[in-house]
Formats: sequence, C-alpha cells, structure tokens
Amino acid sequence: MFLQPLKYDEPLFRPPGEARSAILQVTTGCSWNKCAFCEMYASKKFKIKSFEELEPEIKILADFYRGVSKKIFLADGDAFVLSAKRLIPVLKEIRNRFGRLQRISSYAMPKDVLSKSDDELKELRALGLKLLYIGIESGDDELLRLVNKGETFNSTVEGIKKAHNAGIDTSIMIINGLGGKNYSEQHAIKSAEIINQVNPKFLSTLTLSMPYGHEHFQERFKGEYVQQTIVELYKELRIFIENLNVENVIYRSNHVSNNLILEGTLSKDNPRMLKQIDEAIKGTPGHLKPSASLFL
Repeated sequence: MFLQPLKYDEPLFRPPGEARSAILQVTTGCSWNKCAFCEMYASKKFKIKSFEELEPEIKILADFYRGVSKKIFLADGDAFVLSAKRLIPVLKEIRNRFGRLQRISSYAMPKDVLSKSDDELKELRALGLKLLYIGIESGDDELLRLVNKGETFNSTVEGIKKAHNAGIDTSIMIINGLGGKNYSEQHAIKSAEIINQVNPKFLSTLTLSMPYGHEHFQERFKGEYVQQTIVELYKELRIFIENLNVENVIYRSNHVSNNLILEGTLSKDNPRMLKQIDEAIKGTPGHLKPSASLFL
C-alpha cells in the first residue's frame, strides 16, 4: 500500500477499486466475523470509533489528500453496520473538510441496509455515500448456511434492492469454489439467479482461498467440502456466467485469488468470456488444484 497519513489498526483491507482512495477506519474488524471462508479479521476484536476520534483523522486525511483523492473508503469489514445516526455526522464532517467528492464507499452486509429506513438511506446517499461493496458469496441458501454467512437469498435481494431504491450503487462479490465439488452446480446457478434479480452496477468473482489449509476450512464448513481442481472451478464459473441475464453490469475476475482474468460488461461480453473459459479449460491439466493463498 502506498503512503498513508494515519496509523491504522492492521491488517487493513480495501477493495481493488479503492486503491487510490483516502481510507478512514470508522470501525476495526468485522461485527459478524463468523464466515467459514474468511480470515481477514480473525486477529481483531470488533470496535466502533467515536466521532471524537474520527474528527481529527478526517482533518488529517483532508489535508493530506487535498486536490489528489476524490474518493473515500470507510473501513473496516462492515462500517455500514453503524446506524444512520452515527454515520451522518461522519459523512457531514467528511463533506465539510473535503468539499466536493466523487464518492464515499464502504463494505456492507444486506442486514446493514435493512436496518436503516428508506429516508435514512437517501440522506446517506445525499451526503456522498454512493457505493456499497457487498460480499454475498453465493445465492444458494444451503451453502450460505454451511459457511455461516448470516444471510439468505431473500434477505440479500431485499437489502440490495433497498440500497438501489435509495440511489446507492452496489458492487457484488461471488466466491468461485465456495462449496467445493458437492455444491458446485447449485452454487453457480443460484448465484446467477440472485445477480439477475438485483442487477448491480459492479460484479466480481473471487476464488476461495484457504490460507490455513483444507483441514482448517473443513472444520469451519458445516458440511463435506471436496476441493475442486482448477478445471472444475472454471466449469463452475462457466455455468455462473452463462446463466447471467443482466444489463450493463461491469464484471471483473481479476483478484489475486483468481486463476483466470476476465473483464467485460454483462451481458454484452458473455460470449467472449465464455470462449475464454473454454480455452482455459482446454489448456489446463485436469488434476491441478489451486494453491492456498491469503484471502484479501
């Protein structure tokens, strides 16, 4: 990460699209922190910063980034878990110090959106919070339960649509390989179904990583997890993409975890990306499995 003017409670994560954003650590850790697949905040205890703590940090960021950054990302794992009552003063202070911004963004869970009224969401949008990154991971209720996501197909659709109705865009993440071989097809099909219902502005697929190994993940996964080969992951991704029926969704599969880089606009570029996947399948030995890497 390039130079930052604040001392953060590490590790600090942000989406690839926020690489040049000013980062304000509104919370530390994740309020849920129970997902079987995620180790990002395992070393942290969830904590909310007070406005009195944040006020001088906003000033420091504004002075440091003046005329440079037009985007601000609210960290950590789900800063949007804060009530509108606590978020509004923070957004007002950001607006006061930074002036005109392109956007403010945050990670969020669907339940975070549902906990706020329509009027509160519209006010947050008016204050500059224009984008929420939501890792829905899968559209399959059985798999969501197995990984202890704390959300369902219906709660996810309801939360995302509520954000859209308030004018807040969403960037949605799906995890390729989340259920392993046994749940692969249902994961791909139901994930495509949920994306078709919400039609987000941005969509990305990441690949499941097991930084502490297969056995550790299996202990957290509430079912039998059978790891897939790279070819099987490609085939799952193919089912997902060929079942998508959305308009003008900017799609990326270019995360460090991904074995195949895909970029395009859905559904216009579906045929091209499906062809890329088919070529990757033909050119990849069928026995290869992805190596463990840190989930970022």
